[in-house]
Amino acid sequence: MVDFDKISDPNAEYTMRDLSAETMGVSKERGGTRDAEITDVQTTMVDGNYPWILVRVYTDAGPVGNGECYWGGGDTAIIERMKPFLIGENPLDIDRLYEHMIQKMSGEGSISGKVISAISGIEIALHDVAGKLTDLPAYQLLGGKYRDEARIYCDLHTENEADPQACAEEADRVVSELGYDAIKFDLDVPSGHERDRANRHLRGPEIEHKAEIVEATTEAVGDRADVAFDCHWSYATGSAKRLAKRLEEYDVWWLEDVVPPENHDAQREVTQSTATPTATGENVYRTHGNRDLIENEAIDIIAPDIPRVGGMREGRKIAAMADMYYIPVAMHNVSSPIGTMASAQLAVAIPNSLAVEYHSYELGWWEDLVEEDDLIEDGYMEIPEEPGLGLTLDLDTIEANMVEGETLFDPAP
Repeated sequence: MVDFDKISDPNAEYTMRDLSAETMGVSKERGGTRDAEITDVQTTMVDGNYPWILVRVYTDAGPVGNGECYWGGGDTAIIERMKPFLIGENPLDIDRLYEHMIQKMSGEGSISGKVISAISGIEIALHDVAGKLTDLPAYQLLGGKYRDEARIYCDLHTENEADPQACAEEADRVVSELGYDAIKFDLDVPSGHERDRANRHLRGPEIEHKAEIVEATTEAVGDRADVAFDCHWSYATGSAKRLAKRLEEYDVWWLEDVVPPENHDAQREVTQSTATPTATGENVYRTHGNRDLIENEAIDIIAPDIPRVGGMREGRKIAAMADMYYIPVAMHNVSSPIGTMASAQLAVAIPNSLAVEYHSYELGWWEDLVEEDDLIEDGYMEIPEEPGLGLTLDLDTIEANMVEGETLFDPAP
């Protein structure tokens, strides 16, 4: 591993907005455990249904904070790169440290992508350790409660996702047996009518096939559950408008990521052309990235991913901006219990929370990653009153499920 403390980076070294405690003159004693300093930052990647990147922030006061980045490669090296910017800092200064990392990494792309994902994982861990140092749950650090529990929507799959009847049966099973009152299916599934996978165009028979899936699943659950549908940025603007228009007769909770994420004008055109609610946001970064979507009313529902968008406080800012336009927040989430709980803690602290996604209902050991039990019951996640995120990592389960070649981070003191 490269010794990032020895790397020369003129942009990071000479930036005029160095926000370190030393540069800012932040040195006043605070008293008790609030005088803590960060001593280390470590990561471990777990091979779940996604490669979850868990982050740990260690302090000289004893408490350790746990966080999570959006999955995949690159984040661990970026976190190692940023570690020298954090050592010796007070972990309670979450907002300043977030901006400090953004500024220090500006030359390496801290407006989007993996840099923001890595910062998000650290930011979540800072909320966890800050809560432990102050004896407060994370939601309290975000402003307090609007509700005691977060509504969870379950992302569903079947062995034959293109079969409307199979989707309907799984929808009914999950609602009836597992107790969820909010679910989601993928709608960008093969119909057998495709002619060209590259041009983003939907032929009439393809749209009808998708309508059959929507009809079958919404009728299967009736008014027992809300049903959303995900398109994974697959379609051209015209095709997206035709699809959304075709689905207006059904009780669609929202149609997600129907056009590619780069062009917010196209997203607005689709949204304003239909009564079918639209959602997007998981592939958008920071408050600045979400601003156009919100201010131009390009979506009906904003869907940030907290371990990706910038973390919990950034998610709070996005929610506040959305609330000015009366837009609800449905958090995208494919995380382990750590990232899921971070999203849920935020969900109870904002007025316009709609739901938090859960993507691991078929993974039997998801909950085993932490010592706590029954995290999700009947489609809701009750928020613990313990400090920080309120979860304790089970290092034995993590070690047994690490990505091949990964090493386990140090235990808490």
